[in-house]
Amino acid sequence: MKTFCRMILMLCIAMQMQTAAVAQDVGFSQFYDQPLLRNPALAGIFTGDIRFTASYRNQWQSVTIPYRTFGLSSEIKFPVQIMGRDLTLTTGLQLLRDVAGTSEFSTTQAMPALNVSIPVSENSFLSVAFMGGLMQQRFDPSKLVLNDQFVANSDGSFSILPYSGQVFNNTSVNYFDLSTGICYSTSFNENTDFYFGAGLFHITNPEVGFFEDKKIMLNKKLAFNVGLSSRIDDRNEIILYGDYFGQHKKDFNYAGVSSFQAGIMLDHDLSVFDDDDKGITAGLLYRLDDAIIPVIQLQLGKFTIGTSYDINISKLSVASQSRGGFEVTLSFKSLFQYRQGDLKGVVCPQFGGRRR
Repeated sequence: MKTFCRMILMLCIAMQMQTAAVAQDVGFSQFYDQPLLRNPALAGIFTGDIRFTASYRNQWQSVTIPYRTFGLSSEIKFPVQIMGRDLTLTTGLQLLRDVAGTSEFSTTQAMPALNVSIPVSENSFLSVAFMGGLMQQRFDPSKLVLNDQFVANSDGSFSILPYSGQVFNNTSVNYFDLSTGICYSTSFNENTDFYFGAGLFHITNPEVGFFEDKKIMLNKKLAFNVGLSSRIDDRNEIILYGDYFGQHKKDFNYAGVSSFQAGIMLDHDLSVFDDDDKGITAGLLYRLDDAIIPVIQLQLGKFTIGTSYDINISKLSVASQSRGGFEVTLSFKSLFQYRQGDLKGVVCPQFGGRRR
């Protein structure tokens, strides 16, 4: 029975660790607002000096106990001079809390990041970053119903005992995780910005198993990212995003699991005066074999609020009635006080004409 219970528990946990896109990491539909989850080297690639973003996601409420994810990220850029060269240093922090399923399987992370952007030409930068910190995964065994709790009655029905005789010696695991990334960003002209990046997550293949005799290791995750922002006219801008993720084993052989997400956004400037920074953004996101996601964002000054909803198109769509998850983000972005009058006062990576 002990072996059987372990098999059931490991299966439940493995299922809860995966998203509908068959990935091993938690993610957001509005992925562009949590850049450190895409690639540590994307930290600081936005127009401004300071950005704080909070995200909340509620998924699969129509199917089971909803999976809830909370994310908070920060990015602060500083101009520095090293060996006579003007560089941009970005410090970042990614906080995340995810609670999934009946066992309340949770993932908590606190990941500081450091990104250095080196100018390679007047409008081009090469960014190199590292991100590392502590991760914790845990579950609540009291929330599970195991086979020894089912007792057959004489009429053929079953009653469920309040407690299981199964003993779990370990219900949480803590480990250190390390990621790195590189990104090239450039401005073709005053109207078009572009970046391309690659990242590597779970460099050390940390062990995440709850049983000493059953080792489970996180696969390395290789990421490729792209972004393009192009101004159509004085008030409108088109923005494109794309990510590919692939899992690799300890020997770096492909694990056979990958995911892809992309999006197209149209940003419309609602400002009446030069200092009246208002705008609305609408777009459509796509996660391969999983969801189509309409999104809308509203900017009021330094704050931007965005909402999206996953329309499920996976094999689960019959059970979910195509209902996936609701997500909301709140972002604050600003310039340092000494740069308020001149955005170009310090040369640093930027993306988008107004607020990306």
